[in-house]
Amino acid sequence: MPTYITQGRYTREAIKGMMVKPEDRADQVARLISKVGGRLIAYYVTFGDYDFLAIAEAPNDVQMAAALFAAGGGGGVTDLRTTVALTSIEAKGAMAAASDLAHSFKSAGGT
Repeated sequence: MPTYITQGRYTREAIKGMMVKPEDRADQVARLISKVGGRLIAYYVTFGDYDFLAIAEAPNDVQMAAALFAAGGGGGVTDLRTTVALTSIEAKGAMAAASDLAHSFKSAGGT
């Protein structure tokens, strides 16, 4: 299953609500991801430009997008940024495949 790394920000209203009633958001994120056939690997609250980082597996991009749309549509998070991640073994396979392709590929402006 593909791995996705998502960063995002909580809205001001969400932060106010969580201050009044603290909650472990990893539980809700795990439930959401499981509903699209995936699993939450890790969930962190972070400092800096983003408030949280989630690492999850999902069956495909469409299922992950569905989960992200649901989360974003709920109104508590914003600025979601998701990256597809490859393991080092998957990247090694991609490099080997690229090596094979490079012999027949003509670069733009190349001779």
